Amino acid sequence: MTKCGYVSVVGRPNAGKSSLLNWLVGEKIAMVSHKANATRKRSNIIVMHEDDQIVFVDTPGIHETEKLLNQFMLDEALKAIGDCDLILFLAPITDKLTHYENFLEKNKKNTKHILLLTKIDNVSNKEVLEKMQEYEQYSSKYEAIIPVSIKKQTKHGDILDVVVKYLPEHPYLYDPEIMTTEHLRDIFKEFIRESIFDNISDEIPYETDVIINRVEEKKDLDVVKATIVVQKSTQKGMIIGKGATAIKRIGKDARIKIEKLTGRKCYLELFVSIKKGWTKDKKGLKELGYDVTF
Repeated sequence: MTKCGYVSVVGRPNAGKSSLLNWLVGEKIAMVSHKANATRKRSNIIVMHEDDQIVFVDTPGIHETEKLLNQFMLDEALKAIGDCDLILFLAPITDKLTHYENFLEKNKKNTKHILLLTKIDNVSNKEVLEKMQEYEQYSSKYEAIIPVSIKKQTKHGDILDVVVKYLPEHPYLYDPEIMTTEHLRDIFKEFIRESIFDNISDEIPYETDVIINRVEEKKDLDVVKATIVVQKSTQKGMIIGKGATAIKRIGKDARIKIEKLTGRKCYLELFVSIKKGWTKDKKGLKELGYDVTF
């Protein structure tokens, strides 16, 4: 009998969740940014490990805030914690234990979890061992603790062998040929958002989003038309840039990501629209795909 189950990948903002998942699946699917709170919704990334299937759930970072959009993101992370067979908690090696202690409080069902110590590339082995000893006081809470370096030392099997050990015996939930349950248009949206995060100053991306207006598959290329949504006219000016330099840079960056994923040429056309206060308004959030139910 095969093993198969849902594994939620959680941690504070910018803990390295999306980078880990892209590395495990061997493709760039999840949005990655050096800026915190880039991931806004849950998404499934499917990894086959020998005869077993692992459905990883990428989640927004666990954080507390009064902003409506951020409350939606926290709710997404909490739902993922409550609806899975196993949790991977990512803890950057330099973090204090407070983020982990916060997670333990939020894991109401006491779902089994594995602790991954991430971002160990820039510390010594001695520091890794010292951090593992710090977590030892909670050894009764976690099933295993694994130091992770996706850049060099760690192999996929170092993580996947342990994950599969704690999954139930179950037939595959999805076709083993697919890597994600996300629609292509949703992945395109995230690639454009990522390009905004990478090319525009720190404060702007958090008040932007993207609507995919149209995706058309032609014989020789994909035509993608999308609208970048901002809250203020000044933000629109920054997204477009002097002589449209900024939006051209965003478009080129996103197009390269899309073409690498699909293996086809892409014609990407971007527009910019102002939607005042959308991050603070339930209706505005819902129109952009964030169905706030609390």
